[in-house]
Amino acid sequence: MLDVTTTVNGTVWPGIPGPFASQLLAMQCQFEAIQWLSPEELLARQTRQLGRLLAHAYDTSPFYRRRLDAVGLPAERVHGPAEWLRIPLLTRSDLQTQHAEILSRSVPEAHGPQSQLFTSGSTGRPVMVVGTGLTQLFWNCCTLRDHLWHRRAPGATLAAIRSLAGEIGRAPEGLTGEDWGPATRGIVNTGPSYTLSVHSTIEEQADWLQRRDPDYLLTYPSNLLALVQHSQAHGWRLPRLRQARTFGELLEPHVRRACRARWGVGIVDMYSSQEVGYIALQCPAQEQYHVQAENVLVEVIDEEGRLCSPGQIGRVVVTALHNFALPLLRYEIGDYAEVGEACPCGRGLPVLRRIMGRQRNMAILPDGRRRWPAIELAETDELADFPPIHQFQLVQRSTTAMEMLLVVHRPLSAADEDRLRAWIVSAVGYPFEVAFRYVDSIPRSPLGKFEDFRCEIPDARDQERGDG
Repeated sequence: MLDVTTTVNGTVWPGIPGPFASQLLAMQCQFEAIQWLSPEELLARQTRQLGRLLAHAYDTSPFYRRRLDAVGLPAERVHGPAEWLRIPLLTRSDLQTQHAEILSRSVPEAHGPQSQLFTSGSTGRPVMVVGTGLTQLFWNCCTLRDHLWHRRAPGATLAAIRSLAGEIGRAPEGLTGEDWGPATRGIVNTGPSYTLSVHSTIEEQADWLQRRDPDYLLTYPSNLLALVQHSQAHGWRLPRLRQARTFGELLEPHVRRACRARWGVGIVDMYSSQEVGYIALQCPAQEQYHVQAENVLVEVIDEEGRLCSPGQIGRVVVTALHNFALPLLRYEIGDYAEVGEACPCGRGLPVLRRIMGRQRNMAILPDGRRRWPAIELAETDELADFPPIHQFQLVQRSTTAMEMLLVVHRPLSAADEDRLRAWIVSAVGYPFEVAFRYVDSIPRSPLGKFEDFRCEIPDARDQERGDG
């Protein structure tokens, strides 16, 4: 991406970009240097930004003024993790019930125009997220970094299958864009982009993809796996595909293996949320994630609120460093992740070794313990000769009972159901009662996401934090 687009007549090389592209490139130069700083230096710089953010929240948000006064923590005394950990966690329930009090009463004019979007999460209870031109700038900077890290060819074509509003982008044609979007616009001349609604059928998606024949494909992990399996069953490929990109859901290892085995390409995953933007990007040299420390502060904490060490799994707490319109300080987004060791690539950016998924993706045992179910059905030797299951979803209804929704050509025999029930009990790690229900399809959420396992038991922590 060194052939920069020029905006000055009579010049071809070196390219002279316009104002917005120049800003992105200047930020990218800083990002390039920042990623090699030591973890200690990165934290020191984040702490300086946190001081500015916290002082702004204290001065302009009634919610945060009350919250900080309640713990006796004036903004000017927050100089590092010891003080920062005293700030109570912000929950989704807080955003729903006290949104007006959290909003800043005065946003710096230089942060640009404000924008709004609604995110409903898993419960359907909407939350309005407010951003600014500045938060959008950091979104574009992280997108550009992702392209650069993974050495994408700018003249190539990019296809995305994702959630779109209403009937926008439906099959058979979807949408067509002249370029890859604002993160590269005015910097390099990219190929076109194509977008299709994920609510199109897999057959429609397969037809559309073969006609578009993209170099890069962006979609949800579950949708990518469905396309790979459809490709295997119907004998088609994407001959020009260089890389698959995933977002929005937990990426399981068997999806990486299936994509590489069938299409011969790897997967690059990203971790983001609508509330705070990019959280972490996959390392260009490893299949783990680097926290985007310029954009967010990420804490992974245990059940007692202490910071986790490498190898430990904990709850993800995020602070958006540059959102002065809707300050999100120590926001518990509902995800779990495993902290990683320092990355062999040499970058000092914090490491998440694995994104484990949402709290609702953990099974609850009768004694209150939680466990991650290991339900990689496609990779199970015990069921290698099992009748084809086109789609499934395991739902925990109570502390003793689960239900598996199945999409199959024909109902399973009683013997097959017994085999599948025994495998589920082994995979979950507890002798739950398991019932089967046969359905024509298992719909995605309004945001296009799909989960193999869901726990639908409300408990005290769900109510307190507000399930997101």
